[in-house]
This record gives sequence, C-alpha cells and structure tokens, in this order.
Amino acid sequence: MWNQTYEIDRTQKAYSMIETSDGGYVIAGGYGVIEDFCLLKIDEWGSMQWFRIYGGEETDVAFSLVETSDGGYALAGFTESFGQGGEDFWLVKTDANGDMQWNRTYGGPEEEKAYSLALASDGGYVLAGDGLLVKTDAYGNTEWNQTIIEGGARALVKVSDGGYALAGNNWLIKTDSMGLLEWKQTYDVNNARELVVTSDGGYAIAGDGLLIKTDAYGNMEWSRTYGGSHAYALVATSDGGYALVIGLTLIKTDAQGSEEWTQTYEHEIALEFLQLQSMIETSDGGYALAGMIVSFFTGKTVIWVAKADMQGEIPEFPSWIILPLILLVTLVVIVYRKKLSRNV
Repeated sequence: MWNQTYEIDRTQKAYSMIETSDGGYVIAGGYGVIEDFCLLKIDEWGSMQWFRIYGGEETDVAFSLVETSDGGYALAGFTESFGQGGEDFWLVKTDANGDMQWNRTYGGPEEEKAYSLALASDGGYVLAGDGLLVKTDAYGNTEWNQTIIEGGARALVKVSDGGYALAGNNWLIKTDSMGLLEWKQTYDVNNARELVVTSDGGYAIAGDGLLIKTDAYGNMEWSRTYGGSHAYALVATSDGGYALVIGLTLIKTDAQGSEEWTQTYEHEIALEFLQLQSMIETSDGGYALAGMIVSFFTGKTVIWVAKADMQGEIPEFPSWIILPLILLVTLVVIVYRKKLSRNV
C-alpha cells in the first residue's frame, strides 16, 4: 500500500488510469493552466518513470486511455488546438515510452468531446462522446461514424458480439458492429457516466449515488442507491461483485449491489481538497485510485495516486506530512521548556 503525489508544473490533472502489462500504472489527464494532454507512467510502487505532454496553443484534455497490443498507449479526449474548430475528438497514439507516433481529430464545427475509448477487435479504436460514435482502423483513419442520441455518451464498452454499449445521462443503448442502433433503454438516473459488462452478459451502470444492473437487453434487474454525488468509477470485481467510487468514497458490493464495505478518503490538510477521478481493480485483488489534490492557498493542482489493499485501505496520506510536523513541534517545545527552566 502506498500513495504518491506528482507535480511537474502548477497544474496537472488525472482523469483516467490503467494497470499496465509490466505491473505499473499509466495515468492520463490535463497539464498546465491552458491544458494539454498528459501521460504519466509509474512503476508498481508509484515511482515516476516518465511524463509526456501533447498539445497545441489551446486547451487539449485526455479523458480516456488504453494500452495497445504493441505495448504503447492510446489517449482520447478533446482538442481546441487542432481539427475543424471548436472542440473535436482527439486520438493520440504513443509507443511504450510515451512518444507520440500519430494523432487524429474527428468532428465538425460543433463542440465534440470524446469521453470514452475502447480497443476494437480488429486492432482499431472506438471513441464515444458528445454527439458522435467513431470507429477507426489501427492507424486512426475513420472507418465509420454515427450520431449519438440525446447529447452523447459518457461511457462505452465493447460487447462480445462485436457491437458496443453506450451509456448517457439516463439511457443505455446497444449498437451492432457498425454503430447502428439495436435497442435503447431509459432509466431514472442522472449523470450515468460509468458502464461495465457483467459476467452474465448484462450491464451495470453507475450515476449519481446509484448503481443499476440490467440483463443483456438492458432490462433493469435491480438498482441500489448509496447517497453521495457523482460516480467517478465502476468495475466488475473478480469475485462477482462491484466496486464504485462515489464522491470520495470507494464502495464494494456483492453481486446484488449490497454493500460489503466502504472507505472514504478525506484530505485533512487545510485549504486543500481531494478529487477522485479513476479507480481500477489491480491484478493482486486490491485497488488503485487516481485523482487530484487542489490547493486553495497556492493554486496548484497535483496528481494523486494510491494503491489500496483488498479492503480499500491505504496509508493515511496526510500523515507523512502531519506526523513529522507534530514531532518537530514537540521537540521544539521540549527544548524551549528546558531552556526556560535553566533560566529560572
């Protein structure tokens, strides 16, 4: 168990994280006040291995990330620096060291942000977000695109039949391999932004304080409410249950959505606050979390990553700062009192 912060400049943000084939982690997000794509590689103990930045003169932010079959990475988000104007989907492909190999933009004059990225079975990529579902070949060349209903999708998963499932604000849709709509289901859920395929071929969707389980056709089987704000991460765990992050709380459930345990991560340093953005189940059965610590006092935003055990427990990350300060203050007081007693 460990936790680390990463500061390259005054502002760096984490939005997506994956565990890599070498046992480490890669985190994608935004860098700088006028943000660029950024990619941070760390080893299994959280030590930084490299940091890369991609972007132009305007805002460019990466929201989703995958490891590719050649050991490299693909990042998707939006760009204001390139493309047709406004905000366009931006896909960046790198090698194993994070060096850019190519990049592509998709979209028109409207605002289009890619929130989710998946590897297609043929080695290409599928991107979903505001208004669009785009399929590319292995080099990012567009093969087809479809307009997404009702404002676009926040989450995308590849389905075993070659199609795709997408979740939006209060809906779930299933498409075929060409992105053509097969069915649509609606639910009473706000900000549905996390979606996973379950072991029985159904789906689990997380929104504001809510987890919904459906069958393979999107028919609701059950729903559970947990309170709190936005859902920032959802995984189907290896034991058949689920883990989700709502606000600053990691919730572990059984296969029916009943809580097994919760962990809340609160930053205790004054004038700073933590934002969680991503969580994964790791190969050892624990969890890794990524987010940002924002300082009101300095204006800095640093990336925070933590490795938790199977119960979601991590070291109390402020303690490495607070404990030495307490010891130092205690020592100063003792010395001062000794000097005072001599003078008396």
